[in-house]
Amino acid sequence: MNPTDQADKRASSPAEPGASGKENYHHAAIVYDFDGTLARGNVQEHSFLPSLGIEDAADFWQGVDRSAEEQDGDRILMYLWHMLREAERRGKPITRESLARHGADVSLFPGVGDWFSRMNGYARERSLILEHYLISSGNREIIEGCPIRREFRRIFASSYLYDEQGRAAWPGTAVNYTTKTQYLFRINKGIMNNWDDHGVNRWLPMEERPLPFTRMIFIGDGETDIPSMKMVRHQGGFSIAVFDPDAREDPKTQENVYRLISEDRVNFVAPANYRAGSQLDIIVRGIIGRFARDTGYRE
Repeated sequence: MNPTDQADKRASSPAEPGASGKENYHHAAIVYDFDGTLARGNVQEHSFLPSLGIEDAADFWQGVDRSAEEQDGDRILMYLWHMLREAERRGKPITRESLARHGADVSLFPGVGDWFSRMNGYARERSLILEHYLISSGNREIIEGCPIRREFRRIFASSYLYDEQGRAAWPGTAVNYTTKTQYLFRINKGIMNNWDDHGVNRWLPMEERPLPFTRMIFIGDGETDIPSMKMVRHQGGFSIAVFDPDAREDPKTQENVYRLISEDRVNFVAPANYRAGSQLDIIVRGIIGRFARDTGYRE
């Protein structure tokens, strides 16, 4: 069984309404980007690139950008290809297991470890079942090796196809800044896979969709998240932009925050500090409280 399919079963069980004896629970969701949102940097940079002897990640990404421009290709497909090429050159074929091992070295932002259980509990007290989803341009296999992977109902991210020997042979899924939006509709309609195009495009009345946009929060950090941020807002949900707390004084960070606010991309901006009592914690609990009131909950 694919690790992501196993996650579907694990993540669906903690908040089942029958366990608490309450009825009329409503579903809500937080949808996250990964790189720069839950974890610092890009997932490939923590240990995968160093394992190939590539110490300067900037050189790797510059090569990706050059290839994308020269070939007039998709940047996500180009980085997946560059990873394959660099690994093959060094005689270190990529496997699902080898990528997953690199997930253990990912540096998560403060408070991420207990964030999910805290938010789940807060929502459950207000008659909501809170689900967590991930939509990322990063490597799904690396993300599936990180400590928090079991918290997600589903991980949608870029990944490889594997040959008979279990070696990565070709990109299987490429998630770029615009394709991220299709996964929001998959979540909205309950389509928990990459391949069912008929299901995601099938007309479904709003009231029959398992997870309405009006009870959805999107949390992201950068340009690849802008279409998703805008769409969730447009559909009646909430979008939050986060930034590395250690880069608050960085002019590039400040410019990005200014632009997201001035261009009306997001509802809120906060440091990526997931600890209890942080600005982000207060914002998300406030939105969950609003979801609860909209579904009829009263304290």
